[in-house]
Amino acid sequence: MTAVSIVVNGRILGAEVEPRTSVADFLRETHNLTGTHVGCEHGVCGACTLLIDGVPARSCIALAAACESADVTTIEGLEGDEITAELRDAFKREHALQCGYCTPGMLVSARDIVLRMEAPSERHIRVALSGNLCRCTGYVGIVRATQAVLAARRARGIAAIPDGGRKRLGPAGSGHAGAAAPAATRPAAALEHEAPPEEAGATAPLDFAPQAILAQSFTVEHPPDTVWAFFGRVADVAGCLTGVTLTGNPTDREAAGRMRVKVGPMVAEFNGVARIARDESTRTGEIVGSGKDKRSQSQTMGSVRYSVLQGPTAETTQVDLSIGYALTGVLAQFSRSGLVRDVATRLTAAFAANLETRLASDAAGEAAPPPQMAGEFNAGSLMMSVLVDRFRRLVAALLGRS
Repeated sequence: MTAVSIVVNGRILGAEVEPRTSVADFLRETHNLTGTHVGCEHGVCGACTLLIDGVPARSCIALAAACESADVTTIEGLEGDEITAELRDAFKREHALQCGYCTPGMLVSARDIVLRMEAPSERHIRVALSGNLCRCTGYVGIVRATQAVLAARRARGIAAIPDGGRKRLGPAGSGHAGAAAPAATRPAAALEHEAPPEEAGATAPLDFAPQAILAQSFTVEHPPDTVWAFFGRVADVAGCLTGVTLTGNPTDREAAGRMRVKVGPMVAEFNGVARIARDESTRTGEIVGSGKDKRSQSQTMGSVRYSVLQGPTAETTQVDLSIGYALTGVLAQFSRSGLVRDVATRLTAAFAANLETRLASDAAGEAAPPPQMAGEFNAGSLMMSVLVDRFRRLVAALLGRS
């Protein structure tokens, strides 16, 4: 596996990938940026076209490892781009799309034409778009839309930029392989924490796009000072989490561990790392981590932001959680947001109960009892119980109506 960091739409996105992983798969499978479509996977159809260092490129044949520290812009990153906005309006007006599968790549290529060609003829536009295949429209509307935006911009006195602002020769993204991200473009958090050792199993991404964000809250019968101090003891917090085991000595900034998950007959063991940040002044913290199961090749990434607040009374504490996650691979089939939300609610309740028990035993000077739901996280049985509860509520609602 190779650790890769790429600047995508102005954010540094990182992950461990196989050397053969394409930029398209890095974006879609690792960071859920699915606006980049994959068609032929041979660099022929152009559906996966995006910008690498400002140049249109096929992301299905560009290797993520070869684009280390490159500047990538996907169709999502062009949301606020002036030329792209004008092209989207023109595409709708000229009926330049039908199924829409080629449209993201087509917009990127059309934008490049508008940006760098002063007054191209229809033939020149067709030649420039020949690397983007469309099976629906016959290209007439696409060419007309591109011509309309060109004419409107030139009429407003906006001239073409020679070569589209290209600054180097060679393939898009060239000159970056093996380079570290420039310090000027790295966020402060990325500068503070370098990548952990390879043997940790997976590195925590510098940033990722969550598939969903869940909000949870609970109250414990202990004062905020006590709860905040407990959250600073990484090993004690891990002991309250279902299926989690630390695999090394944690620091106040980083911890390595594993989580065992059982789904029916299949047992997955996610090995990974988490990076930790705490703000004493606001009593807030964040944990960002990733892990990978070697058997299923499933990978999970998550972030937990927490706030320790005064509860209803002086001796109680309210803990607010914001949980973001992304899951890829075989186990992603179990990541339906509704089920995950219910499962997360139950896991949060178990964590709160374990935290309450642990704080009470600490106050009494007693040894900590075994946590609730100790051992591996049995996702299958927990999801089944969630479905049973949902069915019972549905039956009760139906009987209530009748």
